[in-house]
Amino acid sequence: MIRCLVVDDEPLALNILEDYISKMPFLQLIKATTNPIEALTLVQQGDIDLVFLDVQMPELTGIQFLRIANGKAKVILTTAYPQYALEGYELDVVDYLLKPIAFDRFFKSAQKAQGIIQPATAKPVASAEPVQKDDFSNDFIFVKTEHKIQKVYLHDILFIEGLKDYISIFTPAERIITLQNMKKMEDALPEKHFIRVHKSYIVSINKIDSIERSRIFIGDKIIPVGDTYREDFFKIVDGKNI
Repeated sequence: MIRCLVVDDEPLALNILEDYISKMPFLQLIKATTNPIEALTLVQQGDIDLVFLDVQMPELTGIQFLRIANGKAKVILTTAYPQYALEGYELDVVDYLLKPIAFDRFFKSAQKAQGIIQPATAKPVASAEPVQKDDFSNDFIFVKTEHKIQKVYLHDILFIEGLKDYISIFTPAERIITLQNMKKMEDALPEKHFIRVHKSYIVSINKIDSIERSRIFIGDKIIPVGDTYREDFFKIVDGKNI
């Protein structure tokens, strides 16, 4: 069992994560608390394997918590503010859950943590849909993250989001953050399978679930279609219509 600790200054957030943890057979909740000092003591005593940690707390921020804990437990950050993602990954967190947290996203994150903490017993994370066995099923790119150069298979990519100084590559199993610009990433991807739909988004055409007006739905993510990219995007959509 993986011994878990939940730290959040919002009782409702604690309740949601407690419920989610109770549904996972390999997770054991040791404590759910609004007190980060109490939580830090448990971690430093070696009683915790995995912490679900809120970033913004009054007494001690999640980033400060991470620095003090110094790797004594694995951490999954939880927050409503995506701008903290890069700093969290620089401190080697397992994953980053953006509130409100959906159970399927929590499930994938928990399995990722299991693969790190209990690699011998972990089962592979199931893809949200069958892998597309087409002419790029074995193609991949390498992206540089904070601590390593990571291989990313193109058929795993759902969409790519560009932020100020970095981009996020979203797959069914994880979010990969890399210091890269959108233009260079766009040029590296095959036009047959990927299209830029907004200054901040590139999507995998195969992974689009539905389109409503100028909104693309991929899983639970809604991606806007920008005015500059609308005509080219809908030309491709029209070409796929039957």
